[in-house]
Amino acid sequence: MNKAILATKAETVKTISAKAKNSKTIVVCEYRGLSVSQIEEIRRALRKENAEMNVYKNTLVVRACDDLGYQEMESILFGPNAIVFSEDVTAGAKVIAKYAKKHRGLLNIKGGIVEGKFVDAEAMKEIAKLPGREGLISMFLSCLQAPIRSFACAVKAVAEQK
Repeated sequence: MNKAILATKAETVKTISAKAKNSKTIVVCEYRGLSVSQIEEIRRALRKENAEMNVYKNTLVVRACDDLGYQEMESILFGPNAIVFSEDVTAGAKVIAKYAKKHRGLLNIKGGIVEGKFVDAEAMKEIAKLPGREGLISMFLSCLQAPIRSFACAVKAVAEQK
């Protein structure tokens, strides 16, 4: 093989590895039958969530997975795949799940990596249902605030009775 081609492939594997290291979630989805405008719509939605979708040759992704220790992911790397890299745990999965519902049969989640662990398609769909980071923080804070609020209401009710 030509040395220039080999160098290009090696550079692509390095790029995939770097993006994977900087991502908390990697979603692998099959995009068979989507038009260019539909793919661009998905990419725009992902960019708003600090995520990106790329298409690479499966063999290059397999090499990057071997370098990173994600050998379990090799089982889902067949056919036309798009790889979504997301800095947030749920953001990329949410966008892909939304468009998978919108384009039934054309966009399918196959699985991926969440914080270094391989998950199958069903687990990735469950992750997509979770609230985002801000939603979880607000839920936690409301749980912390509830006992104090109840106590304040009880004290106010006793004060009003007397």
